[in-house]
Amino acid sequence: MRGRKRHARAAEPLPLELCDLCGVTLPPDRTVCTYVPDSSAALPGRDAYDGLRLLTACCEQHLTALREQYRARPFVQEELWAAKIERELNAGTPVLTMTQLGCRTGLHEPEIRRAIAWHNAHLPPRP
Repeated sequence: MRGRKRHARAAEPLPLELCDLCGVTLPPDRTVCTYVPDSSAALPGRDAYDGLRLLTACCEQHLTALREQYRARPFVQEELWAAKIERELNAGTPVLTMTQLGCRTGLHEPEIRRAIAWHNAHLPPRP
């Protein structure tokens, strides 16, 4: 073995998914997934999926249980608007005016004001 060079291979992590119900990890090709309505869902770069949450499960039974949990959750339009605003405010580019915020979120001023009011009403209590 002396004098023989070893070539190091870069370790590549295996892609794994996590069941949203039980937390078990498994390869992506063994998961079951679906989108459900969720007014808190607004992810960066996925504007077309605003208001939809991707659920991942290890089996159909867990996916059904997850769907039931989200079915019981109300869809609140102001929560979705607040999530869209939060996404834009955290995007790194400063928003200075209501007009700029409206352009970036697709919301009108009354919707922005309702979203801010909803957000403020749902802040955790201060200690």
